[in-house]
Amino acid sequence: MERVGCNLNGAVDDSRFNEPMPWIGIYVVAASAACAIAMALDTFQGFNRRKLWFPCKFFALNATTLTLIGVAVKLSVDLNTSMPRPHDQLAKLSSTTFICTAIANSMPSLGSMENKELMMNVVALGILVVTVIVNVCIQMGTGVIYVFWIEHAVVMFLMIVLFAILISSSIAIPTTKYVLDVKYNKKYQLVKKECRENCNPSITHKLKDDLTRYWMMAHTCNPQFVVGRLATCTASGAFCLLSTLTLAEAMLRSYLMPWCFTFCTGVSDYKWSTTIILVTQATAVVTGTIGPASRWFIAVKFMCPKRTKNFSKNTFSSVEHYWIQKLYQLKECPLNLRICGRHGRKLVHNTKNRALDLCISTQKAIVGLSKLVRLISIIFGSWLIRIKKLVFLIESKNLILTCDTESESRATRKLDLSHYVLHLEGEEDLIDVMMGPDRGFIDHSIRVGRKKEPKFLIQLLEKLNPSQGFEGVQKFDTYQVPSLDSEEPPNSWALPVVTLTSIAVATSSNSDFQSVKQLIKSVQEGLKYIRVIENNLHIKRDLANIRNAAEIVWVGVDLHYRWLDVDLRQMALQGKSPRDTVLELSEIAKHKFMELKRNDAIGCLKFNPSTWPIKVLAANAMYRICQTILISTENRSNECSKVMLESLTAMITDIMGACLTNLQHAIVKKCHQSSIEQREENVRYAIRLLGETEKILEILSCTPPPISETEKMACINEWRALLKAKDQLCCESSTTNSTSSDLYLNIGI
Repeated sequence: MERVGCNLNGAVDDSRFNEPMPWIGIYVVAASAACAIAMALDTFQGFNRRKLWFPCKFFALNATTLTLIGVAVKLSVDLNTSMPRPHDQLAKLSSTTFICTAIANSMPSLGSMENKELMMNVVALGILVVTVIVNVCIQMGTGVIYVFWIEHAVVMFLMIVLFAILISSSIAIPTTKYVLDVKYNKKYQLVKKECRENCNPSITHKLKDDLTRYWMMAHTCNPQFVVGRLATCTASGAFCLLSTLTLAEAMLRSYLMPWCFTFCTGVSDYKWSTTIILVTQATAVVTGTIGPASRWFIAVKFMCPKRTKNFSKNTFSSVEHYWIQKLYQLKECPLNLRICGRHGRKLVHNTKNRALDLCISTQKAIVGLSKLVRLISIIFGSWLIRIKKLVFLIESKNLILTCDTESESRATRKLDLSHYVLHLEGEEDLIDVMMGPDRGFIDHSIRVGRKKEPKFLIQLLEKLNPSQGFEGVQKFDTYQVPSLDSEEPPNSWALPVVTLTSIAVATSSNSDFQSVKQLIKSVQEGLKYIRVIENNLHIKRDLANIRNAAEIVWVGVDLHYRWLDVDLRQMALQGKSPRDTVLELSEIAKHKFMELKRNDAIGCLKFNPSTWPIKVLAANAMYRICQTILISTENRSNECSKVMLESLTAMITDIMGACLTNLQHAIVKKCHQSSIEQREENVRYAIRLLGETEKILEILSCTPPPISETEKMACINEWRALLKAKDQLCCESSTTNSTSSDLYLNIGI
């Protein structure tokens, strides 16, 4: 009987081993297409957002992209599959060229990595590069690759150069981050002082000027932008373009000049899939070359007009300190070795110093090569510009005059941002270039934000009464309500708003339900900004559990009109008076609190009240607010639902208005509470936030808060304590006045 996997003679039956190969080719196509799409998206975003250093958002160097690249270059590392036809051999070459494109395209992403992540990704890529080069050399020796030897040699050489450039950039990145972070912190202190001295009467214009300064600082020290303007990164575009041209030359020669080659007959095991692989990878190579090549062209364009002589004398002859500072630090750092004997430690120490000296020399050589590539490009670019000027002399003069006039007029109208550009050593001449693409970014982002302004929230805040001074902050919870436990948790901004909205849903009649829906939309918009304020300004981090309680309760209220598991609309349809409904809600909340307390097996309620379970916090807040409403309406038991809704809406408006007085400080704080990698994105978000909330800031500027200290303004408990003290002071002064008037009358009598 024939065994599975064996033929009649008992030997291994390998007749079907190659059947899956075309489908493996499709797997390679899918990985190549995924990389091509990611690179295309990065390129599109770079042009669309005018980020001409083409930051890597989709095709960054990480575990996912390295895995995709590893799959995409399967043909390069396939040692024994025959590839006889022209497109088979070209598919081998395109697979090797694809790695060059991937290295050059992903280089800016190195800036957004932590040091450990950076090292691991570079090592992983290095293993892949070495594997591909060794396997291609083996295939050239065994005859699997029998044509395009020169092209393969050129592409492998460019791959080695590009990987060396990537290592060189990786060594400099930690130092550049540190240098720019120090510069940012120093400049930030100066900018804070300038912002305080800014006497612009309009709060939105003042905030816009402040954010413009912060944006330029964050933008110019963005690690991906820093890597994108390094000499190594711009030079990688030239090498990437050269590898693409090498592949294009091989493809054109094989199809247009077939008589120059002698191809073998036969069919590859990959069959029809090699054609699809070739087309997909060639598309990926072309798409992926656009970003790096554009980076190189733009660097040459900006340096051509007047910097050729200075560049050749100063820049090429020296290597800036940040390129080699990390290596010098490693050299100076002693080794803590436990080797016995002085001679052994001395040998290791000297070996380490010799190795690092070699690394320093290699680093200088790579940086020098990158600058040489840029210098040669600038020289050729300058010649092209001179030829263009000779041909289009009159038109060029008119254009230059027009541009100069326009730029001068813009400069007089706009804030001078050159003082806020953070640059590295040797980048002094590039300040105007670094500022150029983003001059109109602030206005554009604010316009985008204005299109998303919270209309319902603005309508609600327009009902604020400046004379009352946010009294709802004090009124929603009175100190007369007895506690359900020995301690009370602190308040947050969001939980009272969510709880009051829940009560509004439960006490509203059908005729008022449209108003309740509009209130819910207003609260939904307001909670977005309350989150920003609570996340950026609250010093007390023990309120996180209370904020989570507000978020969870709000999901039920907004989507299902339910508070925890209580159907609020069903309660509203019972036909009870608003006061009776509030009393029922109070009893439900009290019952839930006691039930959860009895079932508290872990004993969470014995600890800090701010760490209570979420349902316990929600029940406690509902009980206290309902009891406060019952106390305040004790003499108005027949109050209609419309009056109750107006009262609840007024308290919600006061609480949200008081919270949003912190919005200006939260927007500024948002710019700085992050690492250097996230700082630019946070400032971008803060600018959009300004566009969304301009009208809110103008409305609230007419109602000054009772607290002047920023830290206390951010906490609702500080507001309540201050308002309580003011109420007590008013009561004491009124008592004193009445006593003095009685005394005056007695004396008069």
